[in-house]
Amino acid sequence: MKREELIGSARKSFLLTDKEDQQSVVRLAESLLADPVSSREAIKLAGEATAPLEARMASLLADSRGWLRENSERPLRVGVVFAMWGEQNRLLPQSPGNPTGEDSLVTKLEQLAWATEGTEIDWHLYAVDDGCPHGSGKLAASIADQHPLGKRVTVLHLEQALPVAEGPLKDLETADDSRKGGAVILGCMQALQDGVDAVIYTDADNSVHLGQIGLLLRPFLEEDATVVLGDRKHPQSVLVKEAARWGIGIKVLRHMQRMIGKEIFSRGILDTQAAFKLYERSLLEAIIADPTVYDFSFDTDWILGAITRQARMAQVPFAFIDSAAESASITQGPMTTWETLLFGLAKSIKRYGVADEEATAMIRVLEEEIGGYQDLEIVIDALPDELKDAGESDYGDSQVMSPDALRAWLRDLLGKTDAG
Repeated sequence: MKREELIGSARKSFLLTDKEDQQSVVRLAESLLADPVSSREAIKLAGEATAPLEARMASLLADSRGWLRENSERPLRVGVVFAMWGEQNRLLPQSPGNPTGEDSLVTKLEQLAWATEGTEIDWHLYAVDDGCPHGSGKLAASIADQHPLGKRVTVLHLEQALPVAEGPLKDLETADDSRKGGAVILGCMQALQDGVDAVIYTDADNSVHLGQIGLLLRPFLEEDATVVLGDRKHPQSVLVKEAARWGIGIKVLRHMQRMIGKEIFSRGILDTQAAFKLYERSLLEAIIADPTVYDFSFDTDWILGAITRQARMAQVPFAFIDSAAESASITQGPMTTWETLLFGLAKSIKRYGVADEEATAMIRVLEEEIGGYQDLEIVIDALPDELKDAGESDYGDSQVMSPDALRAWLRDLLGKTDAG
């Protein structure tokens, strides 16, 4: 079959719960790589914006796998870390009684095995139970025990590692005090202890195909980047996400986030929460030695830790398929998540001392006008005139809407008086 026909016949949808979809996209990636002479042209053609979804995903997988095959002479040890809370359904395969099942641990093992076959990349998975009330850790251990690649999995339980008097987790009393960040730190600690050269962290679901790890490893090895960030906003990325997850007030939250975190966003780092990042071991050791937060905002805390240490950073495109049905931001409440992200970012910005006058003013607005997620649940359904036509380039621009103007709008919206 000619490559144009191969690409044209690719699937236009992709289900994370469908084993055949997972296998099909890998077969297509292998087909794109089949002819060494024309593979680069085939990958480029498959990655065009007009190509079917499966073809665009396969182009990124083929790019990753192709690079790994061609650059396998240097031995490298990589730890892949993910946290688990409420993952009991996604860890199991889809079935009539488990419609959202993704067989996620098995899928990760198979994806990593495919990507690194025949290379000098040695990898290990670190699955960390973040105090899951449904026993995600125990279930993951059982699944690993029954899989041929199960010895490449280490299952950790945050609650068993606490409390401690010193080290990165010293400020956590119990697993209940962590919201993802503590579990990821524990996984990184174990990976570093095991001697990895770099740590990649991802999510427990199948939203990120781990066959793409070559996309992270390429700038790490070729450009000496000590931090490589997956960027879903990159024009070559594939992003399938439920657009209806947020209300119109998401523009307000993004405006606040960009102004508070100007030290990050002004550098063109716009996708801070993507669960596809790589950190070089020595830099990671320094960053997690004394964490600012243990919650969902650890991403921005680590990025700030890298920036203030003048780390060499790179951003790469990748494919991301939203796994919304079992998302913690849905089950725990999206505005609870946004409360964590905004206040955590503010805490890290202050801790690292990188807030300019505008960031400081916006932090004050956040801390003085937003009492918690209940206020954000009101904000998410409202929008000031200044931000109605705002786009990516407008968020965080005080000339579009200043901290003082936002404060006045919030006070009016939330019915606050001068007395509070």
